[in-house]
Amino acid sequence: MPDQMHRMVQVSENPQRIISLVPSQTELLYDLGLGNRVVGITKFCVHPEEWFRTKPRVGGTKKVDIEKVRALKPDLIIGNKEENTRADIAALEQEFPVWVSDMEDLVGALEMVHLVGKLTGTPARAAEIAAGIQAAFDALTPLSPPRTAAYFIWKEPLMLAGHGTFIADMLKRCGLNLPTELGDRYPEIGTPELHALAPDVALLSSEPYPFSEKHMQEFADILPGVPVHLVDGEMFSWYGSRLLQAPAYFSRLLERLA
Repeated sequence: MPDQMHRMVQVSENPQRIISLVPSQTELLYDLGLGNRVVGITKFCVHPEEWFRTKPRVGGTKKVDIEKVRALKPDLIIGNKEENTRADIAALEQEFPVWVSDMEDLVGALEMVHLVGKLTGTPARAAEIAAGIQAAFDALTPLSPPRTAAYFIWKEPLMLAGHGTFIADMLKRCGLNLPTELGDRYPEIGTPELHALAPDVALLSSEPYPFSEKHMQEFADILPGVPVHLVDGEMFSWYGSRLLQAPAYFSRLLERLA
């Protein structure tokens, strides 16, 4: 069946030895009820904790250990265009069926949920999850009027989530728009350029850089007068079943911002 990169992937019906190379998609496989059919994950697949403690790990999202993959004899590997390297995907697909997701918004994420359900023989459960996600987002009330946000993902150098990212779509659904002058993907930015963006609010994400309380004063000094908030990066960037929880989290955050 085709993946989200529009490649045809030959996969056996109801694969029984699945490796996930993407944390948010690992959580989705758990919520699809695949249990023992998932035989390998990455060291960053922290949810569910039970799997993190017990499933074999095949390296990281950016550095897959192909020998560990071979030892697990997968009949399906699930990856992602952005989170995995092109070199790893190219090497793995020489030996195994590799299905790759690629999405920049909620619509693409819902498509991914349905496709993974079809891929793994769990379409009914996938449809249930997707419907729950859609209903939760339909009930989300964005800020009005909208505000501009600088969403920080890295500290040295300073990096922001830019246009054309899944995070940008989540922010937009909250009524938080990225400054129009900001670049695409994940631009590095200096302090003068940051001042020129003049965001209404600064958001420090818990991942991939682990921003915490100790960083808040530093950013308050960088952006005087701009409110600084810590946010749960999983809610903004995990595009699997974690999206069931995201709108409720966004609503609580928007209450703080209001």
